Amino acid sequence: MEEETPMPAPYEKHRAQLKAILLAWGMPEDNAETTADILGWADLHGVDSHGISMIPGYDRARRSGRANMQARPQIIKQTPVSALIDGDGGLGHVPARFAMQVAIDKAKQSGIAITAVRNSAHFGATGYYTLMAAREGLIGIACTSNSLAQVAPTFGKEAKLGTDPWSFAAPTADSEPFLLDMATTTVAAGRIRNKANEGLPCPPGWVLDKNGIPSTDPAEAREKGGFLTSLGGTPDGSSYKGYGLAVMVNILAACLPGSTLITDPLSGKPEGNGIGHCFIAIDPALFRDPGDFTADVTRLCNDLRATTPMDPVQPVMVAGDPQWIYAKKRMQEGIPVGAGLLNQIRQVAQACAAPWVLD
Repeated sequence: MEEETPMPAPYEKHRAQLKAILLAWGMPEDNAETTADILGWADLHGVDSHGISMIPGYDRARRSGRANMQARPQIIKQTPVSALIDGDGGLGHVPARFAMQVAIDKAKQSGIAITAVRNSAHFGATGYYTLMAAREGLIGIACTSNSLAQVAPTFGKEAKLGTDPWSFAAPTADSEPFLLDMATTTVAAGRIRNKANEGLPCPPGWVLDKNGIPSTDPAEAREKGGFLTSLGGTPDGSSYKGYGLAVMVNILAACLPGSTLITDPLSGKPEGNGIGHCFIAIDPALFRDPGDFTADVTRLCNDLRATTPMDPVQPVMVAGDPQWIYAKKRMQEGIPVGAGLLNQIRQVAQACAAPWVLD
């Protein structure tokens, strides 16, 4: 008999469950508030690979001593336009939000700023941080390295890279910001994990087995020595583009702050620390009147949305539109969580004696 699909929980209750678990892990109140906010934002906006589904992995990192629940990020070197930040070995959400805010504050003074973080861990959805800048009228750019190699370089048969995401956001005049948030792989690893949680196959093109043969088995990329595909999928499909972008991300997020290189034989600790991040904020006022800039961004996005669609029921969108649609729908209807994942979260909550509020 198939397990019944759980009813979606209201956003506030979903977020409260996240915070309850984080507090039970010993995270300070302010850090738990920030981390729950970022994880909850991902689920609310349809980025299900980076929200509550991360809790089991974070729990493994915590129990194995690879995530400092008491972490406090600190600036260890700075100029008027830059800052190097140590994440103190904790989960990445708190140091990442801190670093993006530092970049925003410095860019408001100097016009442009870049910050980099080392000694951090997985920080959730990259788009959360660039959106911070866009909400302040700035252009935001962010990227992060990974600790787990899951992707082979083009023509390679050995995993050397992660999903290595990056994000770009820009403010608009009368609508939500443009928000591009993308892995440099065909899909984020969390989407494959979510298929495994529910016992479902992956769509073709997401996964290769250890011999480079396409597969729909999510276990191939998680347990059987296979790989995620770079953006482009195959050499014939220009996978060198995803490969090149991944290297770019690692140069900015690992080489720049001095984080552990994913190619280092000592790396390979899932969800552990040693990860690096990079954040850039740019004030359009360096170039022109900010109102004129946002008006042009708005016009560009609206011109693209006005494109005649191939299918009338599927209008043309720009990056960010799906997230705003998800947020409106899920704020009204609740946050869905698959039965398999919900059972894992319940077990984590029980093990740390966190209150269970999702029933």
